[in-house]
Amino acid sequence: MAVKRKSEFRKIMKKYWKNGTAVLGTCLLVFFIIVAVFAPQIAGVNEMGNNYQIPRVSWSSKPIAPTSEHPFGVIGGRDIFYGVVWGTRTAFRLGLIITGFSALIGVAIGSISAYFGGWVDEILMRIVDIFLSIPFLVAAMVMTTILGKGLDKVIIALIIFGWMSTARLIRGNILQAREEQYVLAAKALGQKDWKIIMKHILPNTIFPVVVQMSMRIGSYVITAAGLSFLGVGAEPGYADWGTILSYSRNWMTMLNESWFAIVFPGTAMVLFVLAWNLVGDALRDIFDPRMRS
Repeated sequence: MAVKRKSEFRKIMKKYWKNGTAVLGTCLLVFFIIVAVFAPQIAGVNEMGNNYQIPRVSWSSKPIAPTSEHPFGVIGGRDIFYGVVWGTRTAFRLGLIITGFSALIGVAIGSISAYFGGWVDEILMRIVDIFLSIPFLVAAMVMTTILGKGLDKVIIALIIFGWMSTARLIRGNILQAREEQYVLAAKALGQKDWKIIMKHILPNTIFPVVVQMSMRIGSYVITAAGLSFLGVGAEPGYADWGTILSYSRNWMTMLNESWFAIVFPGTAMVLFVLAWNLVGDALRDIFDPRMRS
């Protein structure tokens, strides 16, 4: 069994590296990982002790165009280059934590709902419907307004309203898998329900969730940046791409006076989201039989 799984893994990796989309997405991700890991060496550290707080280099609120000392310019008195570099760590923290916990909650609820069915399925799916009826961004804005500013509050809000699609996805897969012969055989042997779900069902139904997770990381980063841009996300001065973008809205002629506050964090955000979407698209091509040529 171990040899077979190792052989399957090698086949998957071989397909992955033959996919041009996967290679491009992976290269972009590696670039962002390097930037995040070596942020102190690339952009320096905040002498005040909190590296995620962009140091103030000017007390003038007027934007300062890029110079050799500040290659991405200055906005709101804060160095954009420092914010973009350390904002990479913030993006990974947001994307991975929110996606991970949302997936755990969604997989748990979807698995229980599909496996046991009946009134359990009915109650859990009605709860999912209630959450899905609330617009995601509006719900996140209301929740962060109630909890207060701060990245931790943003993470909590997005986790609370981010697990439903995963629950729906895993439920549909398990509804099909629970009638398979290997599941019926495990039941006949008297194995416990939780062991059947964890050992037999999830390993054969989790791949679509992995694909979905890779694509949702970017969307969560964009949502968190949007909340920061609207003033209900990260605290002012925090190394977050959305926070940097929010400074430019104070200037009526943004494209003339503070274009650099839009271009640099905006480009970083687009490439970060693109990287995860390319990887997710490649994984879908590999794992989804309908997408295989």
